[in-house]
Amino acid sequence: MASEWTSVTLGEVTKWLSGGTPNKATPEFWNGDIPWISANSMHDIRIDDSDLKITLQGLKSGSRWAKKDSVLLLVRGGALHNRLPVGIATRDVAFNQDVKALVADETKLDPWFLLYWLLANQEFLLESIVEFTGIGAGKLDTKRMQALEVKLPPLEVQREILGIVKTLDDRIDNLRRTNATLQAISSALFKSWFVDFAQPVGANNYSPLHHSPLHGVPQEDMQESELGLIPKGWRVASLDAIADYLNGLALQKFPPESETEFLPVIKIAQLRAGNTDGADRASARIKSEYIVEDGDVLFSWSGSLEVEVWTGGRGALNQHLFKITSREVPKWFYYFATRQHLADFRAIAAGKATTMGHIQRGHLSAAKVAVPPPDEMAKADAVITPLFEQKINNALQARTLATLRDTLLPRLISGKLRVGVGANNYSPLPGASNTRTNIGNDVETNNHSILKSRPNISNMKVRRDER
Repeated sequence: MASEWTSVTLGEVTKWLSGGTPNKATPEFWNGDIPWISANSMHDIRIDDSDLKITLQGLKSGSRWAKKDSVLLLVRGGALHNRLPVGIATRDVAFNQDVKALVADETKLDPWFLLYWLLANQEFLLESIVEFTGIGAGKLDTKRMQALEVKLPPLEVQREILGIVKTLDDRIDNLRRTNATLQAISSALFKSWFVDFAQPVGANNYSPLHHSPLHGVPQEDMQESELGLIPKGWRVASLDAIADYLNGLALQKFPPESETEFLPVIKIAQLRAGNTDGADRASARIKSEYIVEDGDVLFSWSGSLEVEVWTGGRGALNQHLFKITSREVPKWFYYFATRQHLADFRAIAAGKATTMGHIQRGHLSAAKVAVPPPDEMAKADAVITPLFEQKINNALQARTLATLRDTLLPRLISGKLRVGVGANNYSPLPGASNTRTNIGNDVETNNHSILKSRPNISNMKVRRDER
């Protein structure tokens, strides 16, 4: 029945907590084991880690706990121009003053339902609740947020809805965790074979994740070089000698042709987020070399220096980003070779106090790497390329699942797409059409199948509202 859905304000079913920043001049407050969440940490809906960590002393001095299952919402920052950074803490974490921790009243509201309600209403919140400050940052009006009306189904129904959406998110999370393992394996192999020369290229007696004994390349098979000892027959080359580093365009000079003909602009923010949500638009008719495709390696050489394999869809390469290509070495080689020097590049950029930190092309020439002869490269390629390609394919599959989730989410949260609860089905919100999903049963309308049965999400069908 429609009456099963109750109207409340967001503030009535949540408690809002403010965070803070410990004094950065006090070393005892930092480099602990407590993740400290800021805008830079909020690129996934499951939040359990951060580049910056604080100590318990730092937490007590200037920050605050967000307990497990708190929903973390960015309320101030430049990211609010394009997206709503929000996630759920899957462990106890600390957080800064630009983030609010929303604690759900679990007698009425499941924390995960709160998270998905915010995601489902992201477009409305960005358009109606976000204000813009004079310094270019966005700001969520928390009082207006707390006054928003929320229509809640019973907890049992909330959890049935979550059973669909979280199944998709669990798959996405599993793919990302698998990719973290693939990254660790291939990175360790590269370091062992091409940096430390801990064993001959292609040797299969080394498990990088379990630290098996390393035998090393025999001393008699090594030669002197500007990098020190390297295997005989190898050569030393600069990064820009083995690969091309193409800088992007000032894409504000290339406006889109129309509302329907354009490419999303890939800037540093998009590279960090891994997608083009809310991105600027540029002409779709730029030269082909400036078009980014899935699987391309991108390097942000200014501001926040990152090297990533892009899997966020077709886009246009903005200035301050390099697209790296090569006809001489495999993709994985120039990817890891560039990442090998990333710490040095970041140190160089950090030293430019009077400008936005960046590196110059001369730094690519100064960065050296040991390059094996073709037969040795082929041995490594046979091992690392399958790992590298699997990582890309997993990322693309995760993106497809995320698109499906984002398509279903607003209809599920609003009640326009309904799930079955036991033997009784509940009605959607007033005005929603009679669309129902019976979990565990095959239900199909107009021969349109999105999913099929739970728990195997690929075998679950739903009936969609065709309004």
